[in-house]
Amino acid sequence: MRFRNHQTHYGWIAITLHWLMAPSIIGLFALGWWMRQLSYYDPWYQQAPDIHKSIGVLMLLLLLFRLLWRVFNPSPQPLPTIPRWQSLAARATHGFIYLVLFSIMLSGYLISTADGRAIEVFGWFSLPPTVRGIPNQEDIAGRVHEILAWSLMILIAVHALAALKHHFINRDTTLRKMLGTTTSSPSSRNRA
Repeated sequence: MRFRNHQTHYGWIAITLHWLMAPSIIGLFALGWWMRQLSYYDPWYQQAPDIHKSIGVLMLLLLLFRLLWRVFNPSPQPLPTIPRWQSLAARATHGFIYLVLFSIMLSGYLISTADGRAIEVFGWFSLPPTVRGIPNQEDIAGRVHEILAWSLMILIAVHALAALKHHFINRDTTLRKMLGTTTSSPSSRNRA
Protein backbone atom coordinates (compact mmCIF):
# COMPACT_ATOMS: atom_id res chain seq x y z
CA MET A 1 0.00 0.00 0.00
CA ARG A 2 1.27 3.46 -0.86
CA PHE A 3 1.70 6.14 1.75
CA ARG A 4 -0.05 8.73 -0.47
CA ASN A 5 -3.65 8.65 -1.64
CA HIS A 6 -4.50 7.44 -5.12
CA GLN A 7 -7.53 8.18 -7.29
CA THR A 8 -9.09 4.86 -6.24
CA HIS A 9 -7.93 4.39 -2.63
CA TYR A 10 -6.46 6.06 0.43
CA GLY A 11 -2.80 5.77 1.33
CA TRP A 12 -1.62 4.43 4.66
CA ILE A 13 -1.04 7.90 6.15
CA ALA A 14 -4.68 8.99 5.59
CA ILE A 15 -5.94 5.62 6.84
CA THR A 16 -3.75 5.76 9.96
CA LEU A 17 -4.82 9.33 10.75
CA HIS A 18 -8.50 8.43 10.32
CA TRP A 19 -8.37 5.32 12.52
CA LEU A 20 -6.16 7.01 15.12
CA MET A 21 -8.45 10.00 15.44
CA ALA A 22 -11.86 8.28 15.23
CA PRO A 23 -11.66 6.21 18.44
CA SER A 24 -9.75 9.00 20.21
CA ILE A 25 -12.51 11.52 19.47
CA ILE A 26 -15.23 9.11 20.60
CA GLY A 27 -13.13 8.34 23.67
CA LEU A 28 -12.76 12.06 24.43
CA PHE A 29 -16.53 12.45 24.22
CA ALA A 30 -17.05 9.51 26.60
CA LEU A 31 -14.39 10.84 28.98
CA GLY A 32 -15.93 14.33 28.90
CA TRP A 33 -19.39 12.94 29.61
CA TRP A 34 -18.06 10.74 32.43
CA MET A 35 -16.00 13.46 34.10
CA ARG A 36 -19.03 15.74 34.30
CA GLN A 37 -20.57 13.14 36.62
CA LEU A 38 -17.62 13.25 39.06
CA SER A 39 -17.94 14.92 42.43
CA TYR A 40 -15.28 17.19 43.90
CA TYR A 41 -14.10 14.40 46.22
CA ASP A 42 -13.70 11.81 43.50
CA PRO A 43 -10.02 10.88 42.94
CA TRP A 44 -10.48 11.39 39.19
CA TYR A 45 -11.92 14.90 39.61
CA GLN A 46 -8.57 16.54 38.75
CA GLN A 47 -6.97 13.76 36.67
CA ALA A 48 -9.79 13.21 34.16
CA PRO A 49 -9.87 16.84 32.94
CA ASP A 50 -6.06 16.86 32.65
CA ILE A 51 -6.16 13.72 30.51
CA HIS A 52 -9.07 15.14 28.47
CA LYS A 53 -7.19 18.39 27.81
CA SER A 54 -3.92 16.65 26.94
CA ILE A 55 -5.52 14.28 24.47
CA GLY A 56 -7.54 17.19 23.07
CA VAL A 57 -4.38 19.19 22.34
CA LEU A 58 -2.76 16.15 20.68
CA MET A 59 -5.93 15.70 18.59
CA LEU A 60 -5.68 19.35 17.55
CA LEU A 61 -2.13 18.75 16.31
CA LEU A 62 -3.27 15.62 14.44
CA LEU A 63 -6.22 17.52 12.99
CA LEU A 64 -3.97 20.29 11.70
CA PHE A 65 -1.61 17.71 10.17
CA ARG A 66 -4.56 15.84 8.66
CA LEU A 67 -5.95 19.01 7.08
CA LEU A 68 -2.52 19.89 5.71
CA TRP A 69 -2.20 16.34 4.37
CA ARG A 70 -5.58 16.69 2.61
CA VAL A 71 -4.48 19.93 0.94
CA PHE A 72 -1.35 18.37 -0.56
CA ASN A 73 -2.76 14.88 -0.97
CA PRO A 74 -6.38 14.97 -2.22
CA SER A 75 -8.87 12.23 -1.37
CA PRO A 76 -9.70 9.50 -3.88
CA GLN A 77 -12.39 10.21 -6.45
CA PRO A 78 -15.92 9.07 -5.59
CA LEU A 79 -17.05 5.91 -7.31
CA PRO A 80 -18.76 6.60 -10.64
CA THR A 81 -21.83 4.69 -9.41
CA ILE A 82 -22.43 7.16 -6.57
CA PRO A 83 -24.96 9.89 -7.43
CA ARG A 84 -23.58 13.41 -7.48
CA TRP A 85 -25.84 14.52 -4.60
CA GLN A 86 -24.40 11.77 -2.39
CA SER A 87 -20.85 12.81 -3.22
CA LEU A 88 -21.68 16.42 -2.38
CA ALA A 89 -23.41 15.35 0.85
CA ALA A 90 -20.35 13.28 1.82
CA ARG A 91 -18.01 16.21 1.15
CA ALA A 92 -20.26 18.55 3.13
CA THR A 93 -20.41 16.09 6.04
CA HIS A 94 -16.62 15.75 6.07
CA GLY A 95 -16.29 19.54 5.97
CA PHE A 96 -18.73 19.93 8.88
CA ILE A 97 -16.89 17.25 10.86
CA TYR A 98 -13.60 19.14 10.45
CA LEU A 99 -15.23 22.49 11.26
CA VAL A 100 -16.99 21.14 14.35
CA LEU A 101 -13.82 19.35 15.50
CA PHE A 102 -11.80 22.54 15.24
CA SER A 103 -14.54 24.53 17.01
CA ILE A 104 -14.72 21.97 19.82
CA MET A 105 -10.98 22.17 20.29
CA LEU A 106 -11.04 25.97 20.26
CA SER A 107 -13.87 26.11 22.80
CA GLY A 108 -12.03 23.54 24.97
CA TYR A 109 -8.95 25.73 24.83
CA LEU A 110 -11.03 28.76 25.88
CA ILE A 111 -12.50 26.81 28.81
CA SER A 112 -9.12 25.55 29.97
CA THR A 113 -7.25 28.84 29.73
CA ALA A 114 -10.00 31.16 31.03
CA ASP A 115 -8.23 31.42 34.39
CA GLY A 116 -4.92 32.37 32.75
CA ARG A 117 -3.22 29.00 33.22
CA ALA A 118 -1.55 27.11 30.39
CA ILE A 119 -2.69 23.64 29.36
CA GLU A 120 -0.09 21.07 30.40
CA VAL A 121 0.05 18.24 27.86
CA PHE A 122 1.11 15.10 29.75
CA GLY A 123 4.09 17.05 31.14
CA TRP A 124 5.67 17.12 27.65
CA PHE A 125 4.88 20.74 26.81
CA SER A 126 2.33 23.41 27.64
CA LEU A 127 -0.07 25.43 25.53
CA PRO A 128 -0.11 29.01 26.85
CA PRO A 129 -3.26 31.10 27.29
CA THR A 130 -3.70 33.71 24.58
CA VAL A 131 -7.34 34.78 24.93
CA ARG A 132 -8.49 35.90 28.37
CA GLY A 133 -10.84 38.35 29.94
CA ILE A 134 -13.95 37.55 27.94
CA PRO A 135 -16.88 37.93 30.38
CA ASN A 136 -18.12 34.45 31.39
CA GLN A 137 -15.55 32.92 29.05
CA GLU A 138 -15.44 29.55 30.80
CA ASP A 139 -19.24 29.21 31.01
CA ILE A 140 -19.96 30.31 27.45
CA ALA A 141 -17.15 28.23 25.97
CA GLY A 142 -18.28 25.28 28.10
CA ARG A 143 -21.82 25.44 26.76
CA VAL A 144 -20.56 25.76 23.17
CA HIS A 145 -18.17 22.85 23.78
CA GLU A 146 -20.99 20.62 25.00
CA ILE A 147 -23.39 21.48 22.15
CA LEU A 148 -20.67 20.96 19.55
CA ALA A 149 -19.58 17.66 21.12
CA TRP A 150 -23.11 16.25 20.83
CA SER A 151 -23.37 17.65 17.28
CA LEU A 152 -20.11 15.92 16.40
CA MET A 153 -21.40 12.60 17.69
CA ILE A 154 -24.46 12.97 15.43
CA LEU A 155 -22.25 13.78 12.42
CA ILE A 156 -19.99 10.81 13.20
CA ALA A 157 -23.04 8.52 13.46
CA VAL A 158 -24.29 9.76 10.06
CA HIS A 159 -20.82 9.26 8.61
CA ALA A 160 -20.53 5.72 10.00
CA LEU A 161 -24.06 4.75 8.90
CA ALA A 162 -23.35 6.04 5.38
CA ALA A 163 -20.16 3.97 5.23
CA LEU A 164 -22.03 0.86 6.43
CA LYS A 165 -24.81 1.52 3.90
CA HIS A 166 -22.23 1.65 1.10
CA HIS A 167 -20.64 -1.56 2.32
CA PHE A 168 -23.68 -3.71 3.08
CA ILE A 169 -26.43 -2.29 0.83
CA ASN A 170 -24.61 -0.77 -2.15
CA ARG A 171 -21.83 -3.35 -1.82
CA ASP A 172 -19.25 -0.91 -3.16
CA THR A 173 -15.69 -0.13 -2.06
CA THR A 174 -16.35 3.13 -0.19
CA LEU A 175 -15.68 1.67 3.28
CA ARG A 176 -12.92 -0.66 2.12
CA LYS A 177 -10.98 2.34 0.78
CA MET A 178 -10.59 3.56 4.37
CA LEU A 179 -9.92 0.08 5.70
CA GLY A 180 -6.94 -0.26 3.35
CA THR A 181 -8.29 -3.41 1.74
CA THR A 182 -8.69 -4.22 -1.94
CA THR A 183 -10.31 -1.65 -4.20
CA SER A 184 -12.18 -4.15 -6.33
CA SER A 185 -15.92 -4.39 -5.77
CA PRO A 186 -17.52 -7.53 -4.34
CA SER A 187 -19.49 -8.06 -7.55
CA SER A 188 -16.33 -7.97 -9.68
CA ARG A 189 -14.68 -10.51 -7.38
CA ASN A 190 -17.70 -12.80 -7.71
CA ARG A 191 -17.46 -12.65 -11.49
CA ALA A 192 -13.78 -13.66 -11.48
